[in-house]
Amino acid sequence: MCFVFFVFFVFNLQLPNKSLLLAACAACIGGTFQYGYNISVINAPTMYVQNFMNQTWRERYQIDVSQEFLTLLWSTIVSMFTLGGFIGVTIGGTKGTLLTNNVFALVAALLMGLSYPTGLFELLIIGRLFTGINAGIAICVQPLYLGEIAPTAFRGAMGMGTSIFITGGILTGQVVGLKEILGREEYWPILLATTCIPAFLQLLILPWFPESPRYLLIDKGDTEGCKKALKQLHGIADCDAEWEDIEKEKNNLKGVKAKKPWELLADRSARWQLLTIILLNAAQQLNGINAIYFYADYIFKQAGIPNDKISYVTVGTGACECITALTCGMLIECLGRKVLITGGYTLMSICCILFTLTLSFQDASPVVPYLSMACVFAFILSFGLGPGGVTNILTTELFTQTTRPAAYMIAGSVNWFSFFFIGLVFPFIVIGLQQYCFLVFLAICSLVVIYIFLVVPETKNKTFLEIHNEFQPSSSRKASKVKSSGMSALQYRVSVSCPSTPQQVAGRNRESNHSPWGS
Repeated sequence: MCFVFFVFFVFNLQLPNKSLLLAACAACIGGTFQYGYNISVINAPTMYVQNFMNQTWRERYQIDVSQEFLTLLWSTIVSMFTLGGFIGVTIGGTKGTLLTNNVFALVAALLMGLSYPTGLFELLIIGRLFTGINAGIAICVQPLYLGEIAPTAFRGAMGMGTSIFITGGILTGQVVGLKEILGREEYWPILLATTCIPAFLQLLILPWFPESPRYLLIDKGDTEGCKKALKQLHGIADCDAEWEDIEKEKNNLKGVKAKKPWELLADRSARWQLLTIILLNAAQQLNGINAIYFYADYIFKQAGIPNDKISYVTVGTGACECITALTCGMLIECLGRKVLITGGYTLMSICCILFTLTLSFQDASPVVPYLSMACVFAFILSFGLGPGGVTNILTTELFTQTTRPAAYMIAGSVNWFSFFFIGLVFPFIVIGLQQYCFLVFLAICSLVVIYIFLVVPETKNKTFLEIHNEFQPSSSRKASKVKSSGMSALQYRVSVSCPSTPQQVAGRNRESNHSPWGS
């Protein structure tokens, strides 16, 4: 389903080469799709898994498990996904890591599928840990790969593949969990084992595509491999500009080794970029989107929707988020990253105010529950419009080749820790503040809007080097320009003070027409 959405979306962008589209889909289907799918697929069989654990406990010890301990076991199964994600995000890697990562998904599917026949609910705990490790690696490595293979002009739109496939995975998990498909009690082991399907698809398709051209040239020094990858992914006609961009970045990074996360944390030249991605990734989990889903069932019941129909409305929220991610992808190269993410957080702030009011006056009128329901969908739309999709793109764009993998590890760790933190603390916030908990999220969203407006530059249509220089003092920018051009300081001053004549420009243009790529 999300593959169809992504294909439709990218074909409308008129990418230079359809091989690029297929490479992106191959990376996403076994990457962030798995993350979204495993977040949502666990919700449908909740009661069936708890019944299975109670039955197993009775067979082992001839006594029913207490409700408190059963809740603890279920919470452990759910939270193992977060723990695994935190472990996985620290691994990082390249396209090869994405392929190897499927081992975790396949082992997890096997363990969870065998849990019922063997009567071992412990296999569910281990299986969820492995799905978390798989998701952690995927959400770190796959956006990195997409950002590096994409042409500069389409980098934002390609990066939206991450968000589209996450939301597509959530929606697919919700649909597959319906009673008409695999949502019945006898099918729950098969439902949890379906995580193997995306893994098999990626293992079949992704090996046909190359490593990132940037990784091949800058990290490996493989000039021929980089040219071959550019030809396959971008086509011969569009290789020159990308090759020049990668060479400039390589020249600028000469003698600079890839940084480890702790080295990046100590690097003063990247402090603003690092602070930005830490704040944005924390805010992505702490902005109230999880609270909205927590309240959704209650709101739907108040609006008069029967209990047996709520799962279908929940599918509607998943479809809403998926369509919004697609819309964001279509707008991102037109409006830019800063407008979308600032607009998204601004709209979420407004929704927090309205949602607090509608929850406070829920019984005042029969219309109010429907207004609350509208707020649920409006908040989800606002989240998908900016924060849900643009955050990962900015993590790619604010760093250069030597710092980007470490930045993703740090950003991913913050994201997963915030995910765990909000899951742990949110129930207590609700008990203490009730509907006023959204005032906390209002403060977070508002502060993020102010920070983005004051600090974060627009990155649309800029190379990684240009974006990096935006954060540097003016003296450092000039030095970087000299280094990336390959000129000495004297040559640079002469070139600035003595601009080329029209005849010299024409001569260089004639020379540049002889492309190194051949026909």
